[in-house]
Amino acid sequence: MCLAIPGKIVELDSHNSQLAIVDVVGVRRKVDLGLLQDSPPVPGDWVLIHVGFAMSKISEADAIDQMNTLTMLGEAQAAIEEVRGYGFGDDDDDLPLQGQPGQRLIQ
Repeated sequence: MCLAIPGKIVELDSHNSQLAIVDVVGVRRKVDLGLLQDSPPVPGDWVLIHVGFAMSKISEADAIDQMNTLTMLGEAQAAIEEVRGYGFGDDDDDLPLQGQPGQRLIQ
């Protein structure tokens, strides 16, 4: 059960301003930014993601805390698998997938 997963905005979609590529421990997927219109994130910002939607912007320290909490609860791998399931288009297969079991999640 994953409630929210931290991810870092890598790039904004040039064709749809409400989509961005977000990196979650090496797994990159498109995420919908529509809920953050009052304070749109930019590349380098961290966001909390739930079912493919960025719910709020957070600090890097909060992102690390969240991933550490998921790891302690045994939910980190489930979080990575959830992110792999996100997708807003057919080109998602072109995004590099990483994030292996046992890998340190946040450096």
